[in-house]
Amino acid sequence: PMGSERTEVRKRQMSTTQETPGAAPAQHSTGNRGSNACCFCWCCCCSCSCLTVRNQDEERARRTSHELQAEGIPNCEESPAPTLEEVNAWAQSFDKLMLTPAGRNAFREFLRTEFSEENMLFWMACEELKQESNKSVIEEKARLIYEDYISILSPKEVSLDSRVREVINRNMLEPSQHTFDDAQLQIYTLMHRDSYPRFMNSAIYKDLLRSLSEKSIEA
Repeated sequence: PMGSERTEVRKRQMSTTQETPGAAPAQHSTGNRGSNACCFCWCCCCSCSCLTVRNQDEERARRTSHELQAEGIPNCEESPAPTLEEVNAWAQSFDKLMLTPAGRNAFREFLRTEFSEENMLFWMACEELKQESNKSVIEEKARLIYEDYISILSPKEVSLDSRVREVINRNMLEPSQHTFDDAQLQIYTLMHRDSYPRFMNSAIYKDLLRSLSEKSIEA
């Protein structure tokens, strides 16, 4: 019975192919579809790896904070609530913003709205790596950082130039606490120049500043 069903399906496919102009080449490659064609279509014009990369890019744009939380990524660092003085200091320089957990949390919340939270996550992972001294732990964490933020197949891939990627690939032959130093600096600079100015003009920052100012007046 199963053989009969497969025969009928194949007849219908052949009938469809004959009725559709330009479909014959695809039918001709049916037997070797697994090696040459995409898994999800009859044509041989693209590879599965191309589809994978494209799908990953699309998935990256659709990711939300809820999905990130579901993967076990913490919502924020533990920190006391910021003071009005601290929040005012964030406007003085990006360095002052990044020095405090409260500042990083607020900035990370903003990055999440722009679908670029991976920049902060990568920076934090590099900082954590620098604190390690055990060789096996360093190698494992370096591998995870590479898979999560450097691999082109990762939905959390950060934007790095080819020179920095080459440095990372060389460093991964013998990972250390400083394997990603160049990449971390590049991402830090990117956040500083690109995201930080928008954060200072965002509702997230202005609402926090207004709330703390009102509390200060009431006190």
